[in-house]
Amino acid sequence: MSRNIREKKKSSEDYTQEAYIGIRRMFFLNEIIPGQKISYGDLAERLGMSTTPVIQALKRLEFQGLVRHEPNRGYYTENISLKEIIEIYDFRELIETSLLQKTLPRIGQKGLKTLKKALDNHLAAVRDIYLKERLLKDMEFHLVLAELSGCTIQINTLKSLFDLLYLKYRGNILFVTPMETVDSEHRELYDCIAGLDLDGAIRILKQHISNVKEHAVISIQRINKEKNIKNHLRPLHDYPNFFE
Repeated sequence: MSRNIREKKKSSEDYTQEAYIGIRRMFFLNEIIPGQKISYGDLAERLGMSTTPVIQALKRLEFQGLVRHEPNRGYYTENISLKEIIEIYDFRELIETSLLQKTLPRIGQKGLKTLKKALDNHLAAVRDIYLKERLLKDMEFHLVLAELSGCTIQINTLKSLFDLLYLKYRGNILFVTPMETVDSEHRELYDCIAGLDLDGAIRILKQHISNVKEHAVISIQRINKEKNIKNHLRPLHDYPNFFE
């Protein structure tokens, strides 16, 4: 092969995509947290690029609801929201249970084998101390099940919901449901699907998502309560006009 073949030069879109993936990784690793002001320069330095692709990547993340732009102030990460997380889980339940009606008639042995592999990966990961791996394998199981339906629009919508959940909300908020409960519900769900029991599969999936939502809501309510207590306990010198 000729030595004159040059390495393809990166386009502006390539750099934007690289910045987008890098910032998403920072969200997932909690290097960027809810309510934080985002510094273009800091992100560009950490990613080893100029600020232009970073700003373009932030615009994409704004469209996804992960950050917001304030005129003359810049970008901020969105705060956690009890209302939002309830809506996300309610929408997840609506999408995932409706897709079961499409999945079961077409799943076949190949589809069952794919789903069983995702289940086994999840069951292996939940015993690991690494919370991020547990989150990823849980998401993988639900997405594999959804993808077996072949319904592209609903699948892409579900992926966006998981983006909001796993990039914006910390693992200690989402994964507070007892591991044994999650294990049991995933196994029961698989068994119902393998037995082509649509009603049973819908019932178990609704129960599973409802349980996870309930624990996530309790976790956020606790965090909000602790935050309110801390605000009430701020020292008087934090209130310069208190005695005026």
